[in-house]
Amino acid sequence: MTTLAPPPTSSPSSRHRAAPPADGGFVARGRRLFTGPAEDPRWTRPVLWAILLAATALYAWNITSISGNSFYNAAVYSGTKSWKAFFFGALDSGSFITVDKPPFALWVMGLSARAFGFGTWQLALPMVAVGTGSVALLHRMVKRDFGPVAATVAALALALTPITVAITRDTNPDPILVFLMLLGAAGLLKAVRTGRLMPLVWSAVAIGFAFNTKMMQAYVVLPAFFLVYLWAAHGSLGRRIRHLAVATVALVVSSAWWMVVVDLIPASSRPYIGGSTDNTVWDLVIGYNGFGRIFGASSSVGSAGNGASFGGSAGVYRLFNEIMGGQISWLIPFAAIALIAGLILRGRAPRTDAKRAALMLWGGWFVLHYLTFALAEGTFHPYYVTAMAPGIAALAGAGGVTLYRAFREGSAAKWGWVLPSAVAASAAWAIVLLQRVSGSGTLYTVAEIVVGVAGTAAVLGLLAGRFTRRDRLIGFAALAAVVALLAGPAAYSVSAATSATNGTNPTAGPSTGGGMGGMGGGPGGASGSSPTSGTGDRSMGEPPSGGGSAPSGSDTRPSGRMGGGGTQVSSQMITYLKKHQDGATWLLAVATDQTASSIILESGQPVISMGGWSGSDNAMTLAKLKSLVKSGKLHYIIVSSDGGQGTNSEIATWVKAHGTAVKSSAYSSGSSPTASSSTSSASSASSTSSTSSTGGLYRLDASDVG
Repeated sequence: MTTLAPPPTSSPSSRHRAAPPADGGFVARGRRLFTGPAEDPRWTRPVLWAILLAATALYAWNITSISGNSFYNAAVYSGTKSWKAFFFGALDSGSFITVDKPPFALWVMGLSARAFGFGTWQLALPMVAVGTGSVALLHRMVKRDFGPVAATVAALALALTPITVAITRDTNPDPILVFLMLLGAAGLLKAVRTGRLMPLVWSAVAIGFAFNTKMMQAYVVLPAFFLVYLWAAHGSLGRRIRHLAVATVALVVSSAWWMVVVDLIPASSRPYIGGSTDNTVWDLVIGYNGFGRIFGASSSVGSAGNGASFGGSAGVYRLFNEIMGGQISWLIPFAAIALIAGLILRGRAPRTDAKRAALMLWGGWFVLHYLTFALAEGTFHPYYVTAMAPGIAALAGAGGVTLYRAFREGSAAKWGWVLPSAVAASAAWAIVLLQRVSGSGTLYTVAEIVVGVAGTAAVLGLLAGRFTRRDRLIGFAALAAVVALLAGPAAYSVSAATSATNGTNPTAGPSTGGGMGGMGGGPGGASGSSPTSGTGDRSMGEPPSGGGSAPSGSDTRPSGRMGGGGTQVSSQMITYLKKHQDGATWLLAVATDQTASSIILESGQPVISMGGWSGSDNAMTLAKLKSLVKSGKLHYIIVSSDGGQGTNSEIATWVKAHGTAVKSSAYSSGSSPTASSSTSSASSASSTSSTSSTGGLYRLDASDVG
């Protein structure tokens, strides 16, 4: 096998600048913040700042209008009203049920809301910060092993990943997950280089916090982490195994502490664990948020909730299909070729070679996520794949520079074709993706032209420069290749930043395919297409103002079809419920999280979700309902039966038999309630009555409990 010899290792003194003189230390350090280390090219740090500013602009554009996901927003709002709800990640401030994720991301947003007040930009601010922080962190990591050019390309690729832009403009936990996973990767690479234990421990702790952000998804990268350290770290095999054992303990402790604390608290003293079948976090870990996501039907929600794919059918082609292709696949051909070639080129390097270790890490990150997302048969949303973006971006930068050096220095017969082929493959795929959205707007037409022209110039320039030995021509061709490969993602990213985003299922660019409808949203794109299911609107309205009064402006209220079963929850109904709450802890009890979260944000009052996200959680029993009513903590309940997500039949029967039906005339003045964006005017008009044969609003008092 022919390989390129690894470049000579620079001496420690060449990698670190001497300490600034005492008389100008502070000024010198401040200058270095903007100009970078002396050994870097002068353009490196200014270009990095430009990329970070561009990323921040994309993520924070019109930040005050970023509505986010009302499911998580309601939980954050509840956490600002109750520290108990804050700790458990409860949907309501009365702490009846938790959301179906661990609470770390809610804590981050909740602290921002407690510090600056609850509102759209206050919840979006942490997401923008970690999104930009991930770009900066990836730049630092790639630069350490592959230099400033590779780092710049990687940072730019991550900043312009369309689905990353879309999800960072939302309040789903994924941007925080990605940032924590990158912190873990940074600690791992430092541990590999130094052979020290503590960086590895801190890497494990970062992944533990990522676990408390989105549970098992944080562990997707662990096989790559373990393999890279075991193979490439300094020290004897026994020492490496001991270090991994200690780090594993740190991982378990940092992952499980919240779960253990919650499960040790008596069920009567804490909220029901949303998404679980037995009211334990452990069941949530291995079921709904664990193997259920991979294998489909889970014991938690069954096929109704854990087989819904918003990104197309499972299979190796899934990430290239019409829904997913424009979100993440632009650089996958280039990244795959760069990974294979890069590992071959480092074939004769020592076991502890840092470049090969980094390629193994980023390659493992990319491959493990690809297989997980492509083959997962459980609930799958397009925005999940933002977690694989750092791996693709790092391979684009590090692998691209590796291919470039091999192209210039290696054998023409063996390596002269690899870089042009990688560029041609990704440019051709970009044109295919842009052809799918032809006619969607001038932005995509211009991007297609740029890809075609720049891609052709790049391939021809590389080949001409290689065989005429004109280094400047090769350099210009390489720059054209970067333009060709990033023009398409840039167009999608600009669209995501400047268009309204579906808070439940955010995607970038124009809609190119219809994913399967399901729990709270369809496959809508950044253009603001709304959820398609009839289970309720989960896009956020304006948060409650002041002391919980409803916000002004009906266009931002999530008032439309929130009740189900023939029942509309209008602003008039909410006003009536607040007026007749009579000291109850909860304003209302409804069937699902979607309905409850919208009413919480509308009213500023705690609302019970009896069945969790899918309506199938056993959070509310008849005995518990009777206890709440008898103690005066709950007076009103909406009995619903809507698409398999209705109220528990035993509860519905008892409520209808013992409760008092509230007629619509008690709270409406003859005007129809405002329909949500996901309900057409026709369907809204046909379901304005407050009761039907299958459901309605009921009042219950202590005297109704026998």
